[in-house]
Amino acid sequence: MKAGKKKSIKQLIITVIVLLALNFAGGYYFKRFDLTQDKRYTLSPVTLSLVETPVEPLYVDVFLEGDFPGEFKKLQNETRQLLEEFKAYNDNIVFNFVNPLDEEGVNEEQVMADLYKIGLTPLNISVNDKGKQTQEIVYPWAIVNYGNKSTTVQLLKNQMGASTTEMVVTSVQHLEYAFADAINKVITEKQKKVAVIKGNGEMREMFIADLLQEVRESYFIAPFTLDSVAANPQKTLTDLKEYDLAIIAKPTERFSEEEKEVLDQYIMNGGKTLWMVDAVQMDMDSLYNENGTTLAYPRDLNLRDMFFKYGFRLNPDIIKDEMATPIQLATGAEGSSTQYQQYLWRFSPFVYPDTTVYKGANHPIVKNLGGIKFEFANPIDTLKNGIKKNVLLSTSRYSKPVGTPTQISLSMVAQKTSPADYEGFGYIPVSVLLEGKFHSVYENRVLPFKDDTYKSVGKENKMIIISDGDIAKNQLDSQYRPLELGYDKWTKNRYDNKEFVMNCINYLLDDTGLINIRSKEVNLPMLDKEKVYADYTTAQFITVGLPILILLVFGILFTFLRKRKYSK
Repeated sequence: MKAGKKKSIKQLIITVIVLLALNFAGGYYFKRFDLTQDKRYTLSPVTLSLVETPVEPLYVDVFLEGDFPGEFKKLQNETRQLLEEFKAYNDNIVFNFVNPLDEEGVNEEQVMADLYKIGLTPLNISVNDKGKQTQEIVYPWAIVNYGNKSTTVQLLKNQMGASTTEMVVTSVQHLEYAFADAINKVITEKQKKVAVIKGNGEMREMFIADLLQEVRESYFIAPFTLDSVAANPQKTLTDLKEYDLAIIAKPTERFSEEEKEVLDQYIMNGGKTLWMVDAVQMDMDSLYNENGTTLAYPRDLNLRDMFFKYGFRLNPDIIKDEMATPIQLATGAEGSSTQYQQYLWRFSPFVYPDTTVYKGANHPIVKNLGGIKFEFANPIDTLKNGIKKNVLLSTSRYSKPVGTPTQISLSMVAQKTSPADYEGFGYIPVSVLLEGKFHSVYENRVLPFKDDTYKSVGKENKMIIISDGDIAKNQLDSQYRPLELGYDKWTKNRYDNKEFVMNCINYLLDDTGLINIRSKEVNLPMLDKEKVYADYTTAQFITVGLPILILLVFGILFTFLRKRKYSK
């Protein structure tokens, strides 16, 4: 007995010493182990670098607190676990889960109005519990504050036609990027400069206000007019070279040869460009007249030779696609009996990256994005010229180009179509990334104006062409205030237009570290509700009764063996 007692004391002392040694070593060496199969809690090097940067408290307020259905509970838990992972690496990260509508003494309407002013819109979700449907208001948002800077984080990616479960799975894959991007915005000083080109009938600022605000959070941004080209093209070019990126958003007026040379030489000198261009004169607003009809015709911007030299062609056709977004139209008689109904609008393609169709869908710019709304998009042809081309987005299998001029009418929503109508067409590129050494459009040609620094071949560069100027257009509310880009106030649908355009801008400005986080794959197991409802009693027994039964059997067996051992 004494030998056994000494042995036990010795083992206890050894155990205590080992625990103390491990605890002491833990103060100098930090290591976390991610045992998940998809390594979902292993932070990327870029995220880890951002998380370790704050030297003063960085506050994260998450509006996912309350009694949510199972899917949102999963989103809530994954968000909490990610933030706990952040905090494990930096104690300066402080997060708090709150319900903005459940605080004592608050006026819900006033709170909702205040949140709306800063861009936080609620989401009405239908919760189906064993056949019983209820409506819940959820704010799937977070606010990140650091010093005097703050930004918002959209936690739920709302996708048209997707179930709540599908949206949550996509959103969880997006979480690390969303928070890393937000932290980067509030802790990083701006460096790159973005020019928004003006002077050729581009979109007014109120219609791209949300995009401009988003860009402004990470980069210096300013309007840059080409009107001065007529008086002093050389100075205009010199000034433009000070910017890292030029955004050309839906020009409607012809570019002069001098203006083209300025843009061309800007590109030859390494300036990045994001082209959002319409090759056809056609807008939804022009359809809202007495007849609901208008004429779509080619738009001549005098850029065709320039685009051809760079390696692509923008065709003056409009794309008709069965995979389309809805529009809301009035039906019935005018007055109190007027009703509104949603119809599929085939000239507004619903485009999403499909890895089974083209390799470009795996590019970090578009990977894990939801659907993107286009309006009267044009086909893009890529040409062989030594420039690397990557199709980022293309239309569905059941799509085709419609030649112009042609008459477009709202009554087309009632047209009957069949797969045979699209035979031989489909998968039409609507956005292409081009990378390489571009050749000047004025190579071996007379220059519109003399330029002593003219270059016929540029340095390594990249540009993106999107065949729809309205992809960056936000709607206005009843007070003519800009709404969030990608939100359709008529159908209440949300599209990933803002995410796509911002990814293009980030990639062109070489901020690829954050974009690469989007490539992270998360396999999120979700409960099959239909299967559970079909055999509810069995599911209850497996999840509740079976563990109790196993413990009971173990207890009886343990008691029996113990009695048997000590009764001798």
